Amino acid sequence: MAVEVAAFPAQPMARLLDVFKIYREGTTETVALRGADLELPRGQVTSLVGPSGSGKSTLISLLAGLMLPSAGQVLIGDRDISRMNETARARMRAERIGLVFQSGNLIPFLSALENVQMSTLLADRKTRDSRARDLLGQVGLSKRLHHRPRQLSGGEAQRVAIAVALANEPELLLADELTGELDSQTAGQVMGVLHKSWADRGLTILVVTHNRDLAADAHHQLSLVDGVVRAA
Repeated sequence: MAVEVAAFPAQPMARLLDVFKIYREGTTETVALRGADLELPRGQVTSLVGPSGSGKSTLISLLAGLMLPSAGQVLIGDRDISRMNETARARMRAERIGLVFQSGNLIPFLSALENVQMSTLLADRKTRDSRARDLLGQVGLSKRLHHRPRQLSGGEAQRVAIAVALANEPELLLADELTGELDSQTAGQVMGVLHKSWADRGLTILVVTHNRDLAADAHHQLSLVDGVVRAA
């Protein structure tokens, strides 16, 4: 899918600076990231590929403020979120970041509409309902508003997850293996929705995937090898 890049401010939307992440269990240490550096250009789509267990999900979790690095800095704009407490990081996610995961994004006992509404709780009831319906229409699900996740196909569920991630009008969208459980045709459709979201909103997007064909559609392609980010 060919995409055009407009002129955007030079400051990256997000950065990792010399980041290490070490998991410890008893006397065992596992180094997931070792001096990783990353820049996400503002208003562009970046892909990151790497095999299972290479640290891709760890990197996403650090950018989202879901965990802290063992060393190094994680910056969103000019703010170092690795120095924030948990409450401040949660506020940052609520105000500026959208997240889409491979699975588990949706509350199973809520409908598609209710899942999106849950992400717009700061709006009044009328605005919340209108915005949720509009977002689901944008991802092609205006006729599936009242279906629960188990009543949706894998591709439909991921499109609902994208709508949920867009509900807080984020500046940064982080997508972690969002097509990992989908066939190639459905994966292409979901990625099309993601790229349309970028085109309509000028989002900064990081797509983490093991699928190099999907990764090639991004403006910038990176890989994660031995805990270090490199040009793909």
